[in-house]
Amino acid sequence: MIKDLIVIGGGPSGLTSCLYALRAGKSVLLLEKENIGGQISISPRVENFPSIKKISGMELANNLFEQISDLGVEFELDSCNKITKTDHNTFWIEGDFSCYEAKAVIVATGVKHRHINVPKEQELIGHGVSYCAVCDGAFYKGEDVCLIGDANTALQYAILLSGYCNKVYLNTLFDKFFGDDILVNEVKAKPNIIIQQNLNLEEFYTDEKGELNGLRFKDTKTQQDYKFDVKGCFIAIGQVPDNQKFADLVELNPNGFIITNENMQTKTPGIFASGDCREKAVRQLTTACGDGAIAAVYACRYIDSLK
Repeated sequence: MIKDLIVIGGGPSGLTSCLYALRAGKSVLLLEKENIGGQISISPRVENFPSIKKISGMELANNLFEQISDLGVEFELDSCNKITKTDHNTFWIEGDFSCYEAKAVIVATGVKHRHINVPKEQELIGHGVSYCAVCDGAFYKGEDVCLIGDANTALQYAILLSGYCNKVYLNTLFDKFFGDDILVNEVKAKPNIIIQQNLNLEEFYTDEKGELNGLRFKDTKTQQDYKFDVKGCFIAIGQVPDNQKFADLVELNPNGFIITNENMQTKTPGIFASGDCREKAVRQLTTACGDGAIAAVYACRYIDSLK
């Protein structure tokens, strides 16, 4: 059966799109290949969502999913491997387990933080390892923390963390920064940001509870080891979209993000993109939800125009 709308991705942006489309009376199928909530679901505490003082990422995701379930969303745990536009102006989606058809599609596949691929990294997420200083930095007020990265995001995180952390060890793999000079100069002017370059992370240390309590780096030039006794490590070495499979129907920027207009429309009428998978300046929980609402409103208008 042809659905009005298929939303690809069960993160906050995709879930918000489902909410708005269902409330507009559309039939909606949500496709998610892994877990509801996306990256936010692994955050132990969310404290920057309007009107909610504190909530776990999983609880927030569950609340969103329960909300759209009550409105009648259909859900399939499946991937989207390919989207094809049919001769009768619908979209055919090939998944791992089945195929699906809809009048419009919202791509809300998000991004994944680039991991540093050192043992224990995955198990320490939420237990000392974070990829978002805006989200989790305040939990380390008065503590020493380590930040790994050398571009604009890392520089911005360093400035932010320096406002409430005791010391911020900014460790880079190379001997230079790849960010804007104004940010580099501001970082260098902060007395509690300690810049150390040519360091490669070798090992995470944990305590008896499995929480992070240190890191070991190796100097890539001298081969000397350096140990940092910190409880917080922020990794800011980039984000990775997974949009190549949509490249026939959407335009991608050089970094692989989907290009849309302010209405979340792509170059193909009927295909929209929302959240972190699209080209944008700010990637936060609230902006993802905002994108999702806009995408759904304009997707519904597109669907109505077909009648």
